[in-house]
Amino acid sequence: MDYLKRKRFWFALLFILYTTFVSADEHSHKYEKGEDIIIWVDTVGPRSNQQETYEYFQLPYCKGIHVSEHHHETLGEALLGMELVNSGIGMKFLTNEKNATICEKELTPKDVNLFRYAVVNNYWYQMFLDDLPIWGFVGEIDNISGDVFLYTHREFEVNYNGDKIIQVKLGSGNPIKLHWETQDIPVRFSYSVNWVATDDPFDTRFDKLLDTEFFEHKVFEIFMYPLVFNFQFLYYDYARYDKEETLGDLDHDLGDEYGWKQVHGDVFRAPRSLLLFSALVGTGHQLVWLTLVIILYTIIGNLYAERATILTASIFFYTLTSAVAGYTSASTYQVYGGRDWIKNVIATATLWPGILSVITIIINSIAVYYSSSRAIPFTVMLAMFAIWSFLVFPLTLLGAILCRNWASQPSFPCRVNPIPRPIPEKVWYAESLVVIALGGILPFASIFIEIYFIFSSFWAYKIYYVYGFMLFVFIILLIVTACVTIVSTYILLNSEDHRWHWMSFLTCGSTAVYVYLYSIYYFINRTKMYGLFQTSFYFGNTAIVCFGLFVMLGTIGYFAADKFVRTIYKNVKLD
Repeated sequence: MDYLKRKRFWFALLFILYTTFVSADEHSHKYEKGEDIIIWVDTVGPRSNQQETYEYFQLPYCKGIHVSEHHHETLGEALLGMELVNSGIGMKFLTNEKNATICEKELTPKDVNLFRYAVVNNYWYQMFLDDLPIWGFVGEIDNISGDVFLYTHREFEVNYNGDKIIQVKLGSGNPIKLHWETQDIPVRFSYSVNWVATDDPFDTRFDKLLDTEFFEHKVFEIFMYPLVFNFQFLYYDYARYDKEETLGDLDHDLGDEYGWKQVHGDVFRAPRSLLLFSALVGTGHQLVWLTLVIILYTIIGNLYAERATILTASIFFYTLTSAVAGYTSASTYQVYGGRDWIKNVIATATLWPGILSVITIIINSIAVYYSSSRAIPFTVMLAMFAIWSFLVFPLTLLGAILCRNWASQPSFPCRVNPIPRPIPEKVWYAESLVVIALGGILPFASIFIEIYFIFSSFWAYKIYYVYGFMLFVFIILLIVTACVTIVSTYILLNSEDHRWHWMSFLTCGSTAVYVYLYSIYYFINRTKMYGLFQTSFYFGNTAIVCFGLFVMLGTIGYFAADKFVRTIYKNVKLD
């Protein structure tokens, strides 16, 4: 018995070593002549409604004579609804095939009607061969007669360099006419494979899938205008203050005691809804770091070339950065006198996942109703809940504990008066709604062009790869947000209104509203989407992105305003 166990152990070990170091597969992207290559089928759906996808075999295709198996999905693939299944097409490395049979099948009248519906609605499907995406149409319609045809033959042209696959081209042929049948019809599905040698290197094989002309960027100077305006505005006012400091005591006493000096006893009063405010600040700080890390990681690792890798990495880094949210939220909550730190931790840990879950559940319910492949399986939801329960929440709690026990106790440069100072009437441009509405325009203008590229990439199936430029635009956005918020805060304080905390958060957070309004314009004028599922999917996911943008920019605005307020009241002589 022991001998058999040892024999099995050494056999298993040798098998693992062989498959790891000798055998070739799609993970190493190296193949030997005659080795099987799996063609994975993913989804099928209307070309004009590209997010409305269904499992490939919901259409009555046959699965071939080879063993059908599911691809080992990553968490990101599962969340994106990527259901990879072995197509059963018997392709072998460097082995040409001519009109080989995939399978033969009797199409029932129901099957024919399904194929007719797919062709009439311009359905296309997606496959993967060695991680390279391939697209093809189900069939075609004769523009003259209106007859409907189903493609039954697939022509693969595969370019290779040594033992690696470089490029795959897919053609369709042998169309058969689909009538309104009342009886079964026999259909033979076939394929051909032609291997062509190339000198193109493996590292650049995804370049052929990139739309380089579409993503040509021109750097606009529009983002420079708010910076210049901000600095000039503050410069002139500080010049005025410096001039007052040089006056004699009598002249100084006769001078105006204007604006922001009057509210020094209230400017550091705790904001309303402190628990929610601190949770938003903590979450926003986490998302800023998460965005920077993901962009840099994508630049270094070329993650756009791998299926759903960016989403998987985002989940991983979001989990790790949860401690940042807990620390920042607890710090903000503590400095303004918050006492119930357990509620603070719970609010911080559940704010972003809670919003995300509510919107996702609504979209997922519609996807389930339509039997779409976009529907997230219940087991994946349980996995996400487990990640939150055992990783996100404990790390958020850890960040709060570190803040409470090791963070230095900050102090304000001014004492807070026991009775709040009345807020006088303000000029129209200093009113809260006006400042908030105008504050988001300049940050939105600085990212307007990049938003168009991102929307076109996600909703038009273009591969976004210019993450270096995205990093540049994101940094510019943060700078513009900080500058605009400082000026908005100064206008508010100068009108003797000390409620700057929420104002600084909402001023540039309103940029997200402009992005969402732009998404409505894009949906109407730039897409051909239709139907409840596609509309809910589009606006639901856009709402998630806009809420994340709102929290990030609001947090950066608050940080900039807090630094500005502390600085001016620290450096000013107040009675």
